[in-house]
Amino acid sequence: MASPLKSNPDWWRGAVIYQVYPRSFQDTRGDGIGDLKGVMLRLPYIASLGVDAIWLSPFFTSPMADMGYDVSDYCDVDPMFGTLADFDAMLQRAHELGLKVIIDQVISHTSDQHPWFKESRSDRTNPKSDWYVWADPKPDGTAPNNWLSIFGGPAWEWDGVRKQYYMHNFLGSQPDLNFHNPDVQEALLETVRFWLKRGVDGFRLDTVNFYFHDEELRDNPPLVYDEDAIGLDAPDVNPYGMQNHLYDKTQPENIGFLQRFRALLDEFSDRASVGEVGDGARSLKTVAAYTGGSDKLHMCYTFDLLGPDFTATHIRRCVQAFQDAVTDGWVCWAFSNHDVTRHASRFVQTEEERERVAKLAISVLAALRGSICLYQGEELALPEAELELADLRDPYGIRFWPAFKGRDGCRTPMVWEKETPHAGFSTARPWLPVPTAHRALAVDQQETVTDSVLAHYRQTLAFRKKHASLLDGSMSFLETNRDILAFTREKDGERLLFVFNLRRGPQAVQLPRGVKVGEAVPMPGFAPKVVDGEILLEALDVFCGRLA
Repeated sequence: MASPLKSNPDWWRGAVIYQVYPRSFQDTRGDGIGDLKGVMLRLPYIASLGVDAIWLSPFFTSPMADMGYDVSDYCDVDPMFGTLADFDAMLQRAHELGLKVIIDQVISHTSDQHPWFKESRSDRTNPKSDWYVWADPKPDGTAPNNWLSIFGGPAWEWDGVRKQYYMHNFLGSQPDLNFHNPDVQEALLETVRFWLKRGVDGFRLDTVNFYFHDEELRDNPPLVYDEDAIGLDAPDVNPYGMQNHLYDKTQPENIGFLQRFRALLDEFSDRASVGEVGDGARSLKTVAAYTGGSDKLHMCYTFDLLGPDFTATHIRRCVQAFQDAVTDGWVCWAFSNHDVTRHASRFVQTEEERERVAKLAISVLAALRGSICLYQGEELALPEAELELADLRDPYGIRFWPAFKGRDGCRTPMVWEKETPHAGFSTARPWLPVPTAHRALAVDQQETVTDSVLAHYRQTLAFRKKHASLLDGSMSFLETNRDILAFTREKDGERLLFVFNLRRGPQAVQLPRGVKVGEAVPMPGFAPKVVDGEILLEALDVFCGRLA
Protein backbone atom coordinates (compact mmCIF):
# COMPACT_ATOMS: atom_id res chain seq x y z
CA MET A 1 0.00 0.00 0.00
CA ALA A 2 0.97 3.64 -0.39
CA SER A 3 3.60 5.25 1.78
CA PRO A 4 2.18 7.63 4.42
CA LEU A 5 2.58 11.38 4.07
CA LYS A 6 3.07 13.76 6.96
CA SER A 7 -0.30 14.14 8.65
CA ASN A 8 -2.13 17.41 8.03
CA PRO A 9 -5.94 17.29 8.08
CA ASP A 10 -6.12 20.75 6.47
CA TRP A 11 -3.70 20.04 3.60
CA TRP A 12 -6.45 20.79 1.08
CA ARG A 13 -6.98 24.36 2.32
CA GLY A 14 -5.03 26.55 -0.10
CA ALA A 15 -3.69 23.51 -1.97
CA VAL A 16 -2.66 23.57 -5.62
CA ILE A 17 -4.18 20.61 -7.47
CA TYR A 18 -2.98 19.46 -10.89
CA GLN A 19 -5.61 17.72 -13.00
CA VAL A 20 -4.40 14.77 -15.06
CA TYR A 21 -6.55 13.49 -17.93
CA PRO A 22 -5.00 9.99 -18.04
CA ARG A 23 -5.86 9.02 -21.60
CA SER A 24 -4.01 12.12 -22.86
CA PHE A 25 -1.08 12.33 -20.46
CA GLN A 26 1.45 9.58 -21.29
CA ASP A 27 1.14 6.30 -23.19
CA THR A 28 3.60 3.58 -22.13
CA ARG A 29 2.06 0.68 -24.06
CA GLY A 30 2.15 2.03 -27.59
CA ASP A 31 -1.59 1.95 -28.22
CA GLY A 32 -2.13 5.73 -28.52
CA ILE A 33 -3.94 5.98 -25.18
CA GLY A 34 -2.44 7.24 -21.95
CA ASP A 35 -2.32 4.91 -18.95
CA LEU A 36 -1.59 4.76 -15.24
CA LYS A 37 2.01 3.69 -15.77
CA GLY A 38 2.36 6.81 -17.88
CA VAL A 39 1.02 8.93 -15.04
CA MET A 40 3.54 7.33 -12.68
CA LEU A 41 6.36 7.95 -15.17
CA ARG A 42 5.57 11.68 -15.24
CA LEU A 43 4.94 12.20 -11.51
CA PRO A 44 8.41 13.76 -10.98
CA TYR A 45 7.52 16.39 -13.57
CA ILE A 46 4.24 17.15 -11.79
CA ALA A 47 6.03 17.37 -8.44
CA SER A 48 8.58 19.76 -9.97
CA LEU A 49 5.79 22.27 -10.62
CA GLY A 50 5.32 22.76 -6.90
CA VAL A 51 1.76 21.43 -6.69
CA ASP A 52 0.32 19.61 -3.68
CA ALA A 53 -1.96 17.04 -5.28
CA ILE A 54 -3.09 15.46 -8.50
CA TRP A 55 -6.67 14.88 -9.58
CA LEU A 56 -7.09 11.90 -11.88
CA SER A 57 -10.01 11.93 -14.29
CA PRO A 58 -11.86 8.57 -14.39
CA PHE A 59 -9.86 5.41 -15.03
CA PHE A 60 -12.55 2.93 -13.93
CA THR A 61 -13.95 0.09 -16.03
CA SER A 62 -16.16 1.67 -18.67
CA PRO A 63 -17.44 1.22 -22.24
CA MET A 64 -16.05 4.75 -22.78
CA ALA A 65 -19.16 6.24 -24.40
CA ASP A 66 -18.32 9.43 -22.47
CA MET A 67 -14.59 8.89 -22.02
CA GLY A 68 -14.91 7.06 -18.70
CA TYR A 69 -17.63 9.18 -17.14
CA ASP A 70 -19.90 6.19 -17.76
CA VAL A 71 -18.71 3.70 -15.16
CA SER A 72 -19.51 0.00 -15.33
CA ASP A 73 -17.37 -1.05 -12.33
CA TYR A 74 -16.48 1.43 -9.59
CA CYS A 75 -13.90 -0.86 -8.00
CA ASP A 76 -11.61 -1.75 -10.87
CA VAL A 77 -9.34 -0.14 -13.44
CA ASP A 78 -10.29 -0.28 -17.09
CA PRO A 79 -7.78 -2.46 -18.98
CA MET A 80 -7.22 0.54 -21.25
CA PHE A 81 -5.46 2.24 -18.33
CA GLY A 82 -3.86 -0.77 -16.67
CA THR A 83 -4.59 -2.70 -13.49
CA LEU A 84 -5.26 -2.14 -9.81
CA ALA A 85 -1.60 -3.01 -9.22
CA ASP A 86 -0.65 -0.17 -11.57
CA PHE A 87 -2.86 2.20 -9.59
CA ASP A 88 -1.33 1.11 -6.29
CA ALA A 89 2.20 1.60 -7.65
CA MET A 90 1.29 5.05 -8.98
CA LEU A 91 -0.28 6.03 -5.66
CA GLN A 92 2.77 4.92 -3.70
CA ARG A 93 5.11 6.82 -6.01
CA ALA A 94 2.97 9.96 -5.71
CA HIS A 95 3.14 9.77 -1.93
CA GLU A 96 6.90 9.28 -2.05
CA LEU A 97 7.10 12.54 -4.01
CA GLY A 98 4.89 14.34 -1.50
CA LEU A 99 1.82 14.43 -3.74
CA LYS A 100 -1.72 13.69 -2.61
CA VAL A 101 -3.96 11.76 -5.02
CA ILE A 102 -7.59 12.73 -5.67
CA ILE A 103 -9.73 10.49 -7.86
CA ASP A 104 -12.82 11.41 -9.87
CA GLN A 105 -15.92 9.80 -8.35
CA VAL A 106 -18.79 9.70 -10.86
CA ILE A 107 -21.78 8.56 -8.83
CA SER A 108 -24.76 10.52 -10.12
CA HIS A 109 -25.12 7.95 -12.90
CA THR A 110 -23.56 4.75 -14.21
CA SER A 111 -23.09 3.17 -17.59
CA ASP A 112 -26.03 1.18 -18.92
CA GLN A 113 -23.54 -1.71 -18.93
CA HIS A 114 -23.21 -1.63 -15.15
CA PRO A 115 -24.57 -4.84 -13.55
CA TRP A 116 -26.84 -2.73 -11.34
CA PHE A 117 -28.62 -1.26 -14.35
CA LYS A 118 -28.80 -4.56 -16.21
CA GLU A 119 -30.65 -6.03 -13.25
CA SER A 120 -32.79 -2.94 -12.73
CA ARG A 121 -34.07 -2.91 -16.30
CA SER A 122 -34.84 -6.65 -16.38
CA ASP A 123 -38.32 -6.19 -14.82
CA ARG A 124 -40.23 -4.06 -12.32
CA THR A 125 -39.92 -6.40 -9.33
CA ASN A 126 -36.22 -7.33 -9.11
CA PRO A 127 -34.18 -6.30 -6.02
CA LYS A 128 -32.66 -3.35 -7.90
CA SER A 129 -35.80 -2.30 -9.75
CA ASP A 130 -35.80 1.02 -7.89
CA TRP A 131 -32.05 1.72 -8.09
CA TYR A 132 -32.50 4.02 -11.09
CA VAL A 133 -35.04 6.74 -11.91
CA TRP A 134 -37.88 5.00 -13.71
CA ALA A 135 -41.22 6.58 -14.62
CA ASP A 136 -44.33 5.70 -16.59
CA PRO A 137 -45.07 7.57 -19.81
CA LYS A 138 -47.82 10.11 -20.10
CA PRO A 139 -51.07 8.73 -21.54
CA ASP A 140 -49.96 9.78 -25.02
CA GLY A 141 -46.69 7.85 -24.66
CA THR A 142 -44.45 10.87 -24.29
CA ALA A 143 -41.82 11.40 -21.58
CA PRO A 144 -42.95 11.99 -17.97
CA ASN A 145 -41.97 15.67 -18.00
CA ASN A 146 -39.99 18.32 -19.85
CA TRP A 147 -36.55 17.66 -18.35
CA LEU A 148 -33.69 17.88 -20.83
CA SER A 149 -30.36 16.12 -21.18
CA ILE A 150 -27.23 18.27 -21.21
CA PHE A 151 -26.03 16.26 -24.19
CA GLY A 152 -29.16 17.05 -26.23
CA GLY A 153 -32.79 15.98 -26.35
CA PRO A 154 -35.08 14.78 -23.53
CA ALA A 155 -33.62 13.48 -20.29
CA TRP A 156 -35.70 10.33 -20.70
CA GLU A 157 -35.05 7.12 -22.60
CA TRP A 158 -37.72 4.53 -23.33
CA ASP A 159 -37.06 0.93 -22.27
CA GLY A 160 -39.17 -1.66 -24.01
CA VAL A 161 -38.63 -4.39 -21.41
CA ARG A 162 -40.00 -2.42 -18.45
CA LYS A 163 -42.25 -0.31 -20.67
CA GLN A 164 -41.07 2.74 -18.77
CA TYR A 165 -38.75 5.66 -19.24
CA TYR A 166 -35.49 6.01 -17.34
CA MET A 167 -33.83 9.34 -16.59
CA HIS A 168 -30.42 10.39 -17.91
CA ASN A 169 -28.93 13.85 -17.43
CA PHE A 170 -26.25 13.08 -20.02
CA LEU A 171 -26.13 10.29 -22.63
CA GLY A 172 -28.91 7.78 -22.98
CA SER A 173 -26.31 5.19 -22.00
CA GLN A 174 -25.72 7.01 -18.67
CA PRO A 175 -28.83 6.24 -16.58
CA ASP A 176 -29.25 8.25 -13.39
CA LEU A 177 -29.13 6.45 -10.05
CA ASN A 178 -32.04 6.89 -7.66
CA PHE A 179 -30.53 8.47 -4.57
CA HIS A 180 -33.92 8.44 -2.85
CA ASN A 181 -33.27 4.72 -2.34
CA PRO A 182 -31.04 4.29 0.76
CA ASP A 183 -29.66 1.03 -0.65
CA VAL A 184 -28.20 3.00 -3.57
CA GLN A 185 -26.50 5.42 -1.23
CA GLU A 186 -25.06 2.58 0.82
CA ALA A 187 -23.74 0.75 -2.24
CA LEU A 188 -22.07 3.91 -3.55
CA LEU A 189 -20.48 4.70 -0.20
CA GLU A 190 -19.02 1.20 -0.16
CA THR A 191 -17.29 1.90 -3.48
CA VAL A 192 -15.84 5.05 -1.92
CA ARG A 193 -14.64 3.02 1.07
CA PHE A 194 -12.88 0.65 -1.35
CA TRP A 195 -10.63 3.47 -2.59
CA LEU A 196 -10.16 4.98 0.85
CA LYS A 197 -8.77 1.67 2.05
CA ARG A 198 -6.35 1.67 -0.91
CA GLY A 199 -5.00 4.98 0.34
CA VAL A 200 -6.43 7.67 -1.92
CA ASP A 201 -6.37 11.11 -0.35
CA GLY A 202 -9.57 12.55 -1.71
CA PHE A 203 -12.38 12.62 -4.22
CA ARG A 204 -13.52 15.01 -6.87
CA LEU A 205 -17.28 14.52 -7.05
CA ASP A 206 -18.57 14.86 -10.58
CA THR A 207 -21.87 16.76 -10.97
CA VAL A 208 -22.33 16.75 -7.19
CA ASN A 209 -25.62 18.66 -7.29
CA PHE A 210 -27.21 16.19 -9.73
CA TYR A 211 -27.65 13.32 -7.28
CA PHE A 212 -31.29 13.81 -6.32
CA HIS A 213 -34.34 14.59 -8.44
CA ASP A 214 -37.79 15.85 -7.54
CA GLU A 215 -39.86 12.75 -6.72
CA GLU A 216 -43.01 14.44 -8.03
CA LEU A 217 -41.28 14.85 -11.43
CA ARG A 218 -42.54 18.42 -11.79
CA ASP A 219 -41.76 20.27 -15.02
CA ASN A 220 -38.93 22.79 -14.97
CA PRO A 221 -40.11 26.35 -15.67
CA PRO A 222 -38.48 28.42 -18.41
CA LEU A 223 -35.44 30.44 -17.40
CA VAL A 224 -36.02 34.14 -16.95
CA TYR A 225 -32.84 35.75 -18.26
CA ASP A 226 -30.94 37.88 -15.77
CA GLU A 227 -28.09 39.89 -17.26
CA ASP A 228 -26.49 40.18 -13.81
CA ALA A 229 -26.37 36.41 -13.29
CA ILE A 230 -22.85 35.00 -13.16
CA GLY A 231 -23.25 31.35 -14.08
CA LEU A 232 -24.73 29.56 -17.07
CA ASP A 233 -25.95 25.97 -17.28
CA ALA A 234 -24.93 25.31 -20.89
CA PRO A 235 -23.67 27.00 -24.07
CA ASP A 236 -26.33 29.14 -25.73
CA VAL A 237 -26.58 26.64 -28.60
CA ASN A 238 -28.00 24.09 -26.17
CA PRO A 239 -31.70 24.32 -25.20
CA TYR A 240 -30.79 22.88 -21.78
CA GLY A 241 -29.90 26.44 -20.81
CA MET A 242 -33.43 27.64 -21.55
CA GLN A 243 -34.84 25.95 -18.45
CA ASN A 244 -34.67 26.94 -14.81
CA HIS A 245 -33.52 23.61 -13.38
CA LEU A 246 -35.54 23.68 -10.18
CA TYR A 247 -36.53 20.04 -10.13
CA ASP A 248 -34.04 17.86 -11.98
CA LYS A 249 -31.07 18.74 -9.72
CA THR A 250 -29.94 20.57 -6.56
CA GLN A 251 -32.65 19.06 -4.37
CA PRO A 252 -32.60 19.61 -0.59
CA GLU A 253 -32.17 15.91 0.13
CA ASN A 254 -28.63 16.13 -1.24
CA ILE A 255 -27.43 17.75 1.99
CA GLY A 256 -28.12 14.59 3.97
CA PHE A 257 -26.17 12.40 1.56
CA LEU A 258 -23.19 14.76 1.56
CA GLN A 259 -23.16 14.54 5.35
CA ARG A 260 -23.03 10.75 5.08
CA PHE A 261 -20.22 11.06 2.54
CA ARG A 262 -18.24 13.38 4.83
CA ALA A 263 -18.77 11.09 7.82
CA LEU A 264 -17.22 8.24 5.83
CA LEU A 265 -14.20 10.35 4.86
CA ASP A 266 -13.79 11.38 8.48
CA GLU A 267 -13.31 7.74 9.45
CA PHE A 268 -9.95 8.02 7.68
CA SER A 269 -7.25 10.60 8.38
CA ASP A 270 -6.38 13.54 6.16
CA ARG A 271 -8.94 12.90 3.44
CA ALA A 272 -10.63 15.64 1.39
CA SER A 273 -13.44 16.18 -1.10
CA VAL A 274 -14.09 18.72 -3.83
CA GLY A 275 -17.44 18.93 -5.56
CA GLU A 276 -18.22 20.10 -9.08
CA VAL A 277 -21.24 22.39 -8.92
CA GLY A 278 -23.00 23.17 -12.18
CA ASP A 279 -26.02 25.17 -11.11
CA GLY A 280 -26.18 28.26 -13.28
CA ALA A 281 -26.77 31.49 -11.41
CA ARG A 282 -27.38 29.55 -8.16
CA SER A 283 -23.92 27.98 -8.10
CA LEU A 284 -22.47 30.06 -5.27
CA LYS A 285 -25.54 29.57 -3.11
CA THR A 286 -25.19 25.84 -3.70
CA VAL A 287 -21.49 25.94 -2.81
CA ALA A 288 -22.38 27.70 0.43
CA ALA A 289 -24.87 24.99 1.32
CA TYR A 290 -22.53 22.14 0.38
CA THR A 291 -19.37 23.39 2.15
CA GLY A 292 -20.67 25.25 5.18
CA GLY A 293 -20.62 23.77 8.66
CA SER A 294 -17.63 21.42 8.30
CA ASP A 295 -19.89 18.39 7.98
CA LYS A 296 -20.31 18.16 4.20
CA LEU A 297 -17.81 18.77 1.39
CA HIS A 298 -14.42 20.30 2.13
CA MET A 299 -14.64 22.54 -0.95
CA CYS A 300 -16.41 23.01 -4.28
CA TYR A 301 -15.70 24.60 -7.62
CA THR A 302 -18.09 26.21 -10.07
CA PHE A 303 -17.90 27.29 -13.69
CA ASP A 304 -17.92 31.00 -12.86
CA LEU A 305 -14.30 31.58 -13.92
CA LEU A 306 -14.41 29.01 -16.73
CA GLY A 307 -16.04 31.35 -19.23
CA PRO A 308 -14.54 33.84 -21.72
CA ASP A 309 -14.43 36.86 -19.39
CA PHE A 310 -10.95 37.75 -18.11
CA THR A 311 -11.67 41.17 -16.71
CA ALA A 312 -11.22 42.79 -13.34
CA THR A 313 -14.97 43.40 -13.08
CA HIS A 314 -15.89 39.78 -13.68
CA ILE A 315 -13.25 38.25 -11.41
CA ARG A 316 -14.06 40.63 -8.59
CA ARG A 317 -17.78 40.01 -8.96
CA CYS A 318 -17.31 36.21 -8.82
CA VAL A 319 -14.95 36.25 -5.86
CA GLN A 320 -16.92 38.86 -3.93
CA ALA A 321 -20.15 36.97 -4.55
CA PHE A 322 -18.52 33.83 -3.18
CA GLN A 323 -17.25 35.64 -0.09
CA ASP A 324 -20.69 37.14 0.53
CA ALA A 325 -22.48 33.81 0.12
CA VAL A 326 -20.02 31.40 1.70
CA THR A 327 -19.12 32.43 5.22
CA ASP A 328 -17.44 29.25 6.50
CA GLY A 329 -16.99 27.12 3.38
CA TRP A 330 -14.15 26.87 0.91
CA VAL A 331 -13.77 27.22 -2.85
CA CYS A 332 -11.42 25.80 -5.47
CA TRP A 333 -10.73 28.25 -8.31
CA ALA A 334 -9.71 27.25 -11.83
CA PHE A 335 -9.45 28.83 -15.27
CA SER A 336 -9.31 25.56 -17.26
CA ASN A 337 -10.30 21.91 -17.03
CA HIS A 338 -11.22 19.00 -19.28
CA ASP A 339 -14.69 20.40 -20.05
CA VAL A 340 -13.96 23.91 -21.30
CA THR A 341 -11.93 25.68 -23.98
CA ARG A 342 -8.38 26.25 -22.74
CA HIS A 343 -8.00 29.69 -21.19
CA ALA A 344 -4.87 30.40 -23.25
CA SER A 345 -7.37 30.68 -26.11
CA ARG A 346 -10.42 32.03 -24.23
CA PHE A 347 -8.65 34.99 -22.66
CA VAL A 348 -6.46 36.23 -25.52
CA GLN A 349 -7.27 38.83 -28.13
CA THR A 350 -4.20 38.20 -30.30
CA GLU A 351 -1.79 35.29 -30.59
CA GLU A 352 1.11 37.61 -29.69
CA GLU A 353 -0.24 38.15 -26.17
CA ARG A 354 -0.95 34.48 -25.38
CA GLU A 355 2.22 33.96 -23.33
CA ARG A 356 1.73 37.18 -21.38
CA VAL A 357 -1.91 36.34 -20.65
CA ALA A 358 -0.96 32.82 -19.54
CA LYS A 359 1.57 34.24 -17.08
CA LEU A 360 -0.83 36.84 -15.74
CA ALA A 361 -3.62 34.27 -15.37
CA ILE A 362 -1.63 31.99 -13.07
CA SER A 363 -0.50 35.05 -11.10
CA VAL A 364 -4.15 36.03 -10.55
CA LEU A 365 -5.12 32.49 -9.65
CA ALA A 366 -2.25 32.09 -7.19
CA ALA A 367 -3.25 35.27 -5.36
CA LEU A 368 -6.95 34.43 -4.87
CA ARG A 369 -8.28 33.11 -1.58
CA GLY A 370 -9.10 29.44 -1.95
CA SER A 371 -7.51 26.33 -3.33
CA ILE A 372 -6.63 26.29 -7.03
CA CYS A 373 -6.76 23.68 -9.73
CA LEU A 374 -4.51 23.58 -12.79
CA TYR A 375 -5.24 21.53 -15.89
CA GLN A 376 -2.50 19.59 -17.62
CA GLY A 377 -0.83 21.64 -20.35
CA GLU A 378 -1.91 25.05 -19.10
CA GLU A 379 1.58 25.44 -17.62
CA LEU A 380 2.78 25.34 -21.25
CA ALA A 381 0.18 27.91 -22.40
CA LEU A 382 -1.32 25.34 -24.76
CA PRO A 383 -4.07 26.88 -26.89
CA GLU A 384 -7.29 25.09 -27.74
CA ALA A 385 -6.79 22.56 -30.54
CA GLU A 386 -8.78 23.11 -33.72
CA LEU A 387 -10.10 19.69 -34.75
CA GLU A 388 -12.08 18.44 -37.70
CA LEU A 389 -15.43 16.72 -37.19
CA ALA A 390 -13.87 13.42 -38.27
CA ASP A 391 -11.39 13.67 -35.37
CA LEU A 392 -13.97 14.25 -32.63
CA ARG A 393 -14.60 11.64 -29.96
CA ASP A 394 -16.71 13.74 -27.61
CA PRO A 395 -20.44 12.91 -27.96
CA TYR A 396 -21.36 16.40 -26.75
CA GLY A 397 -19.36 18.05 -29.53
CA ILE A 398 -20.57 15.65 -32.19
CA ARG A 399 -24.19 16.31 -31.18
CA PHE A 400 -23.94 20.12 -31.44
CA TRP A 401 -21.35 20.48 -34.22
CA PRO A 402 -20.54 22.97 -35.72
CA ALA A 403 -22.14 25.55 -33.40
CA PHE A 404 -20.41 23.93 -30.42
CA LYS A 405 -17.30 21.85 -31.04
CA GLY A 406 -17.31 20.04 -27.74
CA ARG A 407 -14.50 19.28 -25.35
CA ASP A 408 -11.94 17.42 -27.44
CA GLY A 409 -10.03 20.60 -28.23
CA CYS A 410 -8.78 20.75 -24.65
CA ARG A 411 -8.21 17.00 -24.35
CA THR A 412 -5.50 16.46 -26.96
CA PRO A 413 -2.30 14.72 -25.81
CA MET A 414 0.27 16.35 -23.57
CA VAL A 415 3.33 17.50 -25.51
CA TRP A 416 6.61 16.40 -23.96
CA GLU A 417 9.17 16.55 -26.78
CA LYS A 418 9.05 18.71 -29.88
CA GLU A 419 10.84 16.43 -32.35
CA THR A 420 9.77 12.91 -31.34
CA PRO A 421 6.79 11.13 -32.89
CA HIS A 422 3.51 12.37 -31.45
CA ALA A 423 5.45 14.83 -29.26
CA GLY A 424 6.63 12.11 -26.88
CA PHE A 425 3.11 11.14 -25.81
CA SER A 426 3.05 7.82 -27.64
CA THR A 427 4.84 5.75 -30.27
CA ALA A 428 1.49 5.09 -31.95
CA ARG A 429 -1.14 7.33 -33.46
CA PRO A 430 -2.89 8.99 -30.47
CA TRP A 431 -6.61 8.76 -29.85
CA LEU A 432 -6.77 12.49 -30.60
CA PRO A 433 -4.26 14.22 -32.91
CA VAL A 434 -1.35 16.26 -31.55
CA PRO A 435 -1.71 19.79 -32.97
CA THR A 436 1.35 20.99 -34.87
CA ALA A 437 1.16 24.32 -33.00
CA HIS A 438 1.55 22.52 -29.68
CA ARG A 439 4.94 21.00 -30.53
CA ALA A 440 6.83 24.26 -30.19
CA LEU A 441 5.42 24.58 -26.67
CA ALA A 442 6.54 21.11 -25.53
CA VAL A 443 8.06 20.59 -22.11
CA ASP A 444 11.56 20.00 -23.51
CA GLN A 445 11.38 23.36 -25.31
CA GLN A 446 10.45 25.28 -22.17
CA GLU A 447 12.53 23.48 -19.53
CA THR A 448 15.71 25.38 -20.40
CA VAL A 449 14.17 28.81 -21.01
CA THR A 450 14.33 30.97 -17.90
CA ASP A 451 11.33 33.13 -18.80
CA SER A 452 9.11 30.42 -20.32
CA VAL A 453 5.52 29.98 -19.19
CA LEU A 454 6.54 26.69 -17.57
CA ALA A 455 9.26 28.44 -15.57
CA HIS A 456 6.78 31.15 -14.61
CA TYR A 457 4.33 28.57 -13.23
CA ARG A 458 7.05 27.05 -11.06
CA GLN A 459 8.20 30.44 -9.80
CA THR A 460 4.65 31.63 -9.12
CA LEU A 461 3.66 28.52 -7.20
CA ALA A 462 6.87 28.80 -5.16
CA PHE A 463 5.95 32.46 -4.44
CA ARG A 464 2.50 31.35 -3.26
CA LYS A 465 4.00 28.76 -0.90
CA LYS A 466 6.36 31.34 0.64
CA HIS A 467 3.47 33.51 1.85
CA ALA A 468 1.08 32.01 4.38
CA SER A 469 -1.40 34.80 3.66
CA LEU A 470 -1.89 33.35 0.16
CA LEU A 471 -2.77 29.89 1.43
CA ASP A 472 -5.61 30.69 3.79
CA GLY A 473 -5.32 34.34 4.76
CA SER A 474 -8.19 36.83 4.57
CA MET A 475 -8.93 38.74 1.37
CA SER A 476 -10.37 42.24 0.96
CA PHE A 477 -10.96 44.23 -2.22
CA LEU A 478 -9.89 47.84 -2.71
CA GLU A 479 -11.96 50.39 -4.54
CA THR A 480 -10.34 51.20 -7.90
CA ASN A 481 -11.52 51.94 -11.41
CA ARG A 482 -13.27 49.13 -13.28
CA ASP A 483 -10.18 47.94 -15.17
CA ILE A 484 -8.09 47.25 -12.07
CA LEU A 485 -8.33 44.23 -9.79
CA ALA A 486 -6.91 45.21 -6.40
CA PHE A 487 -7.09 43.35 -3.11
CA THR A 488 -5.17 42.55 0.03
CA ARG A 489 -4.27 39.17 1.54
CA GLU A 490 -3.53 39.07 5.25
CA LYS A 491 -2.46 36.55 7.88
CA ASP A 492 -0.35 36.63 11.06
CA GLY A 493 0.71 40.24 10.54
CA GLU A 494 1.63 39.89 6.87
CA ARG A 495 -0.42 42.22 4.66
CA LEU A 496 0.14 41.92 0.92
CA LEU A 497 -1.39 44.19 -1.70
CA PHE A 498 -2.04 42.92 -5.24
CA VAL A 499 -2.92 45.22 -8.12
CA PHE A 500 -3.66 43.57 -11.48
CA ASN A 501 -4.03 45.49 -14.74
CA LEU A 502 -6.05 43.24 -17.04
CA ARG A 503 -6.28 45.90 -19.73
CA ARG A 504 -4.31 45.89 -22.97
CA GLY A 505 -2.88 49.30 -22.16
CA PRO A 506 -0.84 50.93 -19.36
CA GLN A 507 -2.50 52.36 -16.29
CA ALA A 508 -1.43 54.54 -13.39
CA VAL A 509 -3.10 53.54 -10.13
CA GLN A 510 -3.49 55.85 -7.17
CA LEU A 511 -4.15 53.86 -4.01
CA PRO A 512 -7.04 54.85 -1.74
CA ARG A 513 -6.25 57.21 1.12
CA GLY A 514 -4.70 55.38 4.05
CA VAL A 515 -3.31 52.52 1.95
CA LYS A 516 0.48 52.77 1.83
CA VAL A 517 3.01 50.35 0.45
CA GLY A 518 6.00 49.72 2.68
CA GLU A 519 8.04 47.76 0.16
CA ALA A 520 7.57 46.02 -3.17
CA VAL A 521 7.33 42.22 -3.15
CA PRO A 522 7.62 41.52 -6.87
CA MET A 523 5.64 38.62 -8.26
CA PRO A 524 7.72 36.50 -10.65
CA GLY A 525 7.89 37.85 -14.20
CA PHE A 526 6.54 41.35 -13.52
CA ALA A 527 8.33 44.62 -12.69
CA PRO A 528 5.93 47.58 -12.41
CA LYS A 529 7.12 50.94 -11.09
CA VAL A 530 6.00 53.08 -8.17
CA VAL A 531 6.52 56.82 -8.72
CA ASP A 532 5.29 59.51 -6.32
CA GLY A 533 2.76 57.15 -4.75
CA GLU A 534 1.35 55.98 -8.07
CA ILE A 535 1.69 52.40 -9.29
CA LEU A 536 2.59 52.42 -12.99
CA LEU A 537 1.38 49.24 -14.64
CA GLU A 538 2.08 48.15 -18.18
CA ALA A 539 -0.53 46.21 -20.16
CA LEU A 540 -1.38 42.86 -18.50
CA ASP A 541 0.79 43.67 -15.51
CA VAL A 542 0.72 43.08 -11.75
CA PHE A 543 2.11 44.84 -8.70
CA CYS A 544 2.60 43.20 -5.32
CA GLY A 545 3.75 45.00 -2.21
CA ARG A 546 3.80 44.69 1.53
CA LEU A 547 1.56 47.27 3.19
CA ALA A 548 3.04 49.65 5.72
